[in-house]
Amino acid sequence: MPIKSYLAHPKTGEKQTLINALSLLNGCEVIPATNQDVVVVVTETSDDASDVILKDKIEHIDSLKLLALVSGFNTPQN
Repeated sequence: MPIKSYLAHPKTGEKQTLINALSLLNGCEVIPATNQDVVVVVTETSDDASDVILKDKIEHIDSLKLLALVSGFNTPQN
């Protein structure tokens, strides 16, 4: 089960638009920074293929300027 955290940097003036778009995606938890123009995104998917699909969806959001992976790990399913 891949779990990853990202810093998502919005295009200028589009932080709320980015938050709204990210909030619509299943498998994403969105945590907006209160003192910076950045959003923390935590993703959790069932497998590597789903993780790739979700990351691709995030990267295609128009209001996203930069997505930086902060941490990621994969817990094996028993």
